[in-house]
Amino acid sequence: MIGISQKPIDMKFFLLFIPVAFASYLFHELGHWSVGEILGNRMAYSLNYVWAKDGHFVHASDQLYSSIGGPAFSILQSAFALLVIEKYKPLYAYPFAFFPTYSRFFSLCLGGFSKQDEAWISASLGIGTYTVATIVLVILLSIVLWCSFRLKVGIKDNSYVLVASTVCQLLVIGTYKWMLS
Repeated sequence: MIGISQKPIDMKFFLLFIPVAFASYLFHELGHWSVGEILGNRMAYSLNYVWAKDGHFVHASDQLYSSIGGPAFSILQSAFALLVIEKYKPLYAYPFAFFPTYSRFFSLCLGGFSKQDEAWISASLGIGTYTVATIVLVILLSIVLWCSFRLKVGIKDNSYVLVASTVCQLLVIGTYKWMLS
């Protein structure tokens, strides 16, 4: 058991990262899907990808807005976890704040930057290659740092959370690749 103030991290806490990882991916993709659907596109949805069923969007700008939906929903998930932590201080809300940050950072750094939503959005808007990625990561990291502060989660504790997130990230990626085969 790892101690966080008076709130111990136990195996239940680490096991929570498994469903949180899958839920975070699905929620991120739900952002793409819901924006696309709201704009009148017939969208298809999977664990790690959303696309227009017709092979194209109704309006060219719809692809941009749909792309923004994923990172926006990742930020919403972390922000909601922050609100819960602010009000009730449950340790079990921390993975919901942490994992979207880790997932976006992992994807941007190791998933092929140019393939990620943030790179495509920046290119579409013509605002510099790393602008949107930087904005998204700064917002998410700020939320995680605030949650860490409120819950008194230190560097040592976060190193264990980082390992759990890595294992779960690889589990989601492996599951997605397995589903495709």
